[in-house]
Amino acid sequence: MKFKISASVEAIKPYEAGKPLKELEREYNITKAVKLASNENPLGFSPRVNEAVNAALSCMNRYPEPVPHGLRQLIADRFCVGVDTIVLGNGSDDIIALLAHGFLNPGDEAVMPLPSFLMYEISVKTAKGVPVMVPLKDYTTNLDEIVKSVGPRTKMVFVTNPFNPTGSTITRNQFVGFSKKIPRDVIIVVDEAYIEFVRDKTVFNSMDDPLKDPRIVTLRTFSKAYGLAGFRVGYGIMDPGVAEVLNRIRQPFNVNTMAQVAAEAAIQDEAFLNKSVQTINEGIDYLSSALTKMGLAPLSTQANFLMVDLKTDATKIFNELLGQGVIVRSLKSYGFDTFLRVNTGTQEENQNFIGALKQVLGKNKDRE
Repeated sequence: MKFKISASVEAIKPYEAGKPLKELEREYNITKAVKLASNENPLGFSPRVNEAVNAALSCMNRYPEPVPHGLRQLIADRFCVGVDTIVLGNGSDDIIALLAHGFLNPGDEAVMPLPSFLMYEISVKTAKGVPVMVPLKDYTTNLDEIVKSVGPRTKMVFVTNPFNPTGSTITRNQFVGFSKKIPRDVIIVVDEAYIEFVRDKTVFNSMDDPLKDPRIVTLRTFSKAYGLAGFRVGYGIMDPGVAEVLNRIRQPFNVNTMAQVAAEAAIQDEAFLNKSVQTINEGIDYLSSALTKMGLAPLSTQANFLMVDLKTDATKIFNELLGQGVIVRSLKSYGFDTFLRVNTGTQEENQNFIGALKQVLGKNKDRE
């Protein structure tokens, strides 16, 4: 028997995660594969995380703290905000879903860039809202068109800064001008998953002047710069009234004990964070230079990844790189058929990628 499902859910395109390393090694019977597809931290995580997690193992027969007071206080202290402005989630995806379910009624609209993080669209649709998609302009968020797309049913606007997958950014001046044109009753969700890697001082950072505008909800994550992707910890900083709604509907144990402990340890190790950011920025510089020397044109980026136009079917190149033990990201699903996205790894991993790409492109050129 086939059960009838919600029409809004039936229209959802499933999220496609990057290919896991173990799956690639098993499929191709290889070892020491390189994964540069999911924007992860190549250095792993702080040694303090190991210590803290091991120490907490004996407590795993107990439920987690439903409201992780220690972690919320550490985040509050970091940004000089009140603990009542912080909502923790099982990754920032969790916060996105809570926002959609907390503030969208059936038929309400949420405006977002096209393409963008698929969980924006999925969360809006599962809340029976309507995603309004605004195409990029020159690989950047088209703020003017987003403003024009805001209508009487708009309740939420999503912007990502830096933007995934292009690495482009929104400056402070651009954001200020944009926000003035958004109605006072529309929530502006600012996803800053990659903000720690930004080197351009003109880029908008919502935590430079936190909570001045009650419409702004900031999303941050421990998955990228802190290297805790497998632990799944994200958080939002927002007006206390918005936070109260999200805390009212979130699952009481949505952040598990190990994730809480790991995040507490990670946020207190400033030295490891700085080392990670420096290593990643140096890796981006290397990749940009190496790709340019190959005659390719990587897009400028302020994140830990970059997009590069291969001027050919990138999915074909992506598949051939898998055979070389290198996982990157084909961007065909984003509408960029000739582009790959690659995040920086260790120097050895970066060099392996460049070597494999040269080999694959060379073979394809010989076939022409």
